[in-house]
Amino acid sequence: MNTATSDKPNVQASLKTWLRYLEHIHPTTIELGLERVSLVAQRLDILKPAPFVFTVAGTNGKGTTCRTLEMILLSAGYRVGVYSSPHLLRYTERVRINNQELPDIEHIKAFDQIEHARQDISLSYFEYSTLAALLMFKQANLDIVILEVGLGGRLDATNIVNADVAVITSIALDHTDFLGNTRESIGYEKAGIFKQHCTAIVGEPDTPSSIIKYAKEKQVQLHCCQPNKGGDWQYKLVNHQSWNFKSLKDTYENLPVPQIPLANAATALAAISYSKLDVSINSIHQGLAITQLTGRFQIISENPLIIIDVAHNPHAAKYLNSQLQKVIQNRNNIKKVRIVIGMLKDKDIKSTIAALKADCWYCASLYGERGATAEEIAVNINPSVTTILTFPSVKAAWEQAKTDADENDIIVVCGSFYTVSDILGIAKNDEQ
Repeated sequence: MNTATSDKPNVQASLKTWLRYLEHIHPTTIELGLERVSLVAQRLDILKPAPFVFTVAGTNGKGTTCRTLEMILLSAGYRVGVYSSPHLLRYTERVRINNQELPDIEHIKAFDQIEHARQDISLSYFEYSTLAALLMFKQANLDIVILEVGLGGRLDATNIVNADVAVITSIALDHTDFLGNTRESIGYEKAGIFKQHCTAIVGEPDTPSSIIKYAKEKQVQLHCCQPNKGGDWQYKLVNHQSWNFKSLKDTYENLPVPQIPLANAATALAAISYSKLDVSINSIHQGLAITQLTGRFQIISENPLIIIDVAHNPHAAKYLNSQLQKVIQNRNNIKKVRIVIGMLKDKDIKSTIAALKADCWYCASLYGERGATAEEIAVNINPSVTTILTFPSVKAAWEQAKTDADENDIIVVCGSFYTVSDILGIAKNDEQ
């Protein structure tokens, strides 16, 4: 399905106009498959966007693993491009070149080139976004590109590029409508990023057999973390300031603890260790010391302590809760935990909520067809052990939580990228 020619933006149109156009030119929001997007990429000659490519898939931890790779490789002096999704505040967050977002006009020019190249081929918003990123990377003459997989792996638009190192961070149940409802089926889809004879890194400690099988079929050099059977790399937290890493190739001790999940930092380090890239121990230290990512256990205020986290499935919620418990133990004076939550209705709301502990829940309705109502969220919370409030919007829930909170309380915002995005937008406006 194509929009009439007269409705097509041109290079003089705004980025907002282009994005609105991209949202409506394809009949479905998500369409897995590589044939259409590959053909357009071939026409644009962007299937090899840089001499070296990392592709990162997984249920959780993709963004922070990509960020760790980015910071270490930049510290090592490489020219690096990163493609990630979704964005939180600005579409331009999706593409970084040497840790900088590009101006709107660069995205607009890329969209315009794709529009001419695609001819009668219909592309989804994500496919368009992916092609634009690859095009900008190719034009920037980078050394390394890091691609975060959008959904799954095997049929995701990013998989048109052959990765030199393919990374899987974790495997849990999410996007089951598209990827299957077992860890084995999801593992198979994630392993689809493995290309013939590539190097593959798996940070999942309980790797599904489907991943092992797929790796053997593709004859990849597979490196799984311990405690997997045959796992050949490992990491250990020494104390709150340092950790150690060991692979068949490298041993690093007394590394700085980054402000992200350690498992993801270790997975990134394993990818570098087995990549054959020239990276010094000093670059690793420098990169880890500055690695952090917006919306991942991010503290935006003290007294009350306010934490935002994009956790939106049970696996991520369990990690969020474990970090919260550490904060509570270390501070001693915490009175109440107040959670502001908004979720999409196609997520496992019940299990996600079960992984979290709060004294008061502020359930918010999310807009759009996929958004769950506050009532749909609240029904999954046990009313006998906590206070449950419902609100028509994230903003309303947030304002009430701030009104109710004592300076020794914790406010946690979680459940969706959309929820966190709303709060970041409000917080930014409050600063102005």
